[in-house]
Amino acid sequence: MDILYLMILCSVSLAVIFLIIFIVNAKNGQFDDDESPAVRILLDSEIIKEEPENKEKTNKKLEEKVIS
Repeated sequence: MDILYLMILCSVSLAVIFLIIFIVNAKNGQFDDDESPAVRILLDSEIIKEEPENKEKTNKKLEEKVIS
């Protein structure tokens, strides 16, 4: 029966520690912006069109590296 009291005391203490850590992080602004990271990937992507000349130059450079 004594172990039960010890386990309850340990679990309540651990819960209080996690609650304190959560409150400190919430006050520091850790959880302020939770939507923009999920949307940022959609807003930042732009289609980059390569010109055929640049593509040919890149292919030639790759071929030179493979040969040497």
